[in-house]
Amino acid sequence: MADAKPPRSVLFMCRMNSVRSPMAEAIARHRLPQSIFVASAGVRAGDRDPFVDAVLAEEGMAMEDHQPRTVDDLEDDYFDLIVTLAPEAHHAALEFTRSMAVDVEYWPTPDPTVISGTRDQIMTAYRDVRERLKARMAERFAVGTPEMDAD
Repeated sequence: MADAKPPRSVLFMCRMNSVRSPMAEAIARHRLPQSIFVASAGVRAGDRDPFVDAVLAEEGMAMEDHQPRTVDDLEDDYFDLIVTLAPEAHHAALEFTRSMAVDVEYWPTPDPTVISGTRDQIMTAYRDVRERLKARMAERFAVGTPEMDAD
């Protein structure tokens, strides 16, 4: 499924830019070539989620100073590819790109915030999202690091 020519810029979108899209952004920054500009945004801005920080830290990744933001907050609104991770984000992306030459892909990704239970059960749900995103990126972009190939 990898394209012959990788995008120069990718935006990951979810509902509130607090779980799925910032996690995807961090993974992409860690695994894709630095020549690809990567960002994330939500339909609405939510609150930063500490479980995202925890599952990224397990693999040496971090979101650094990430603060949830909306598409309206982005300084640059042109991307070669917009990857949506939630239905609401997909509909919003299709709406605001109707007059733009941009590819929009929908990667259905479960929302781990709906899981309740022990900390271990919640962490397992977040790890599942992280692993799904890593696998989808490896498939879509056909690039990775040696540790990705070892997964």
